[in-house]
Amino acid sequence: MFEISEDDARALLALATLIGAGALPFLFRLAFGRRRPRRGRARAAISVALALGRPRRLILLRAAGAERLLLLGEKRDLVVEADIAAAAPAPPAPRAPSELAGLFSLGLVSLAAGVAVGTLCGVFRLVLDAAGRLRSAVPDWFQANPALGAAAMALGAAVAAGLAAYLVRRFVPAAVGSGIPHVESVIDGGEPPSSPLLLPVKFIGGVLAIGAGLALGREGPSVQMGATLAHQFGRFFRYDWRDQQSLLAAGAGAGLAAAFNAPLAGAAFVLEELLRRFDMRHATIALGASVGAISVVRLIDGPTPELSVAAHYPTGPVDVPLGLLLGAAMGLVSLAYNRAILHALDIADRSPWAAEAKAALVGAGVGALGFFAPDLVGGGDLLTQKTLDGAFSLEVLPLVFALRFALGVVSYAAGTPGGLFAPLLALGAEIGLFFGLLIPDLLISGDDARTTGMKFALIGMAAFFAAVVRAPLTGMILITEMTDSSELLLPMLAACFGAMAIAAVCHNEPIYDALKDRSARLARRAET
Repeated sequence: MFEISEDDARALLALATLIGAGALPFLFRLAFGRRRPRRGRARAAISVALALGRPRRLILLRAAGAERLLLLGEKRDLVVEADIAAAAPAPPAPRAPSELAGLFSLGLVSLAAGVAVGTLCGVFRLVLDAAGRLRSAVPDWFQANPALGAAAMALGAAVAAGLAAYLVRRFVPAAVGSGIPHVESVIDGGEPPSSPLLLPVKFIGGVLAIGAGLALGREGPSVQMGATLAHQFGRFFRYDWRDQQSLLAAGAGAGLAAAFNAPLAGAAFVLEELLRRFDMRHATIALGASVGAISVVRLIDGPTPELSVAAHYPTGPVDVPLGLLLGAAMGLVSLAYNRAILHALDIADRSPWAAEAKAALVGAGVGALGFFAPDLVGGGDLLTQKTLDGAFSLEVLPLVFALRFALGVVSYAAGTPGGLFAPLLALGAEIGLFFGLLIPDLLISGDDARTTGMKFALIGMAAFFAAVVRAPLTGMILITEMTDSSELLLPMLAACFGAMAIAAVCHNEPIYDALKDRSARLARRAET
């Protein structure tokens, strides 16, 4: 009798779902698409043209849902105003009676977009898992000749990282790094949406870089791919820019949900980090996209939480003040982390080497390290699980933390696709475990040192996320869903409060705001 393995069944299911997701836009367009007469698709239209004397003209250009005022001259053209609507927003229009019906159809489209995002990100996860298994198997293949094995891994990682950097530089520069600052900039109107070419570049580049062992998370590529794919749904259905913006943000949240198997965290990420406001319209669309994405991801990868923890963590009266103390420490460490990321990017930009050469150099070092310490490289999921299991002693933790801190900073500056969430969660768990192991047994009644360390490792993940990203609600929901444990919410809340308070006192700008401002400064400098 013919039998297939569980992995083959999942691969076939992913392929079938991908084909089905490809057909969904046409079905929804047929059922709910806006009926408009077919016209030529002009990418831009000139609304007003005013001659100022030969050869200068003042033109009001409408394109991509925005109006731009251009001054055309003899030697060079000048953008007087990039987005007139953003510079002088019109008062909100009264709610039309058909808005609920429009929200219903938009919600259905967001659900379909979420299915497509979940399929893409689910396949992305499967490929990354396969790459991780391959990387972990190489040291076993070269047990008899470790020098040759280390050289082979260094060479392979160098080629993979260099190719990832080349794809970004050559085709879609916006695909570099996490991609979340670019998504936020698009939502704010600072940059145009990415073309569909970003999808293969981010997918392949992310697999190459993260699969090579760089300390980067899969959530960054998932968020940017989700935003780009959902925006294409909005364009396909010919929605206006306001609705396209909502779908783009919802797709980004669906990508985060798919990356961590955390649907509520994806929706919270949209409202707290991307849009930074709550309204029923955006909440509905974000939830619809997350539901669609998670439904597919759990078909492909199963419903098991990302991380496993003890079934029960006892909490005591001192957990809250200790959480505040841990959060304060996280706020100080986040200052060093954010500044190290920005400083490393500045050093990389000043380097005369090509982007591919810098990435290859980082890849070679990571590959060599990965041969001798496979658990220390990669996104950090296995490392986080070992930390939550209390597998590291108090003496070893500072060395592990220092290596991962430096590796994460250097990996992000390599110019390849990859996110920050997973690496910083690993760092937060390590700090929390170290903090918990330092607490005397007598201070936490009923807990031994190992249990206390594991408890505060979990709390530390949320606190460090809140300090670095400045999105505490997303962080707490994310950790709760990833571990399927909600018993530590109160000390976790105290730790997040302490972390954010100290980060604010130290004037530590949220990492994605800092990266977005940095990109804007570089763009202005390039124009001049």
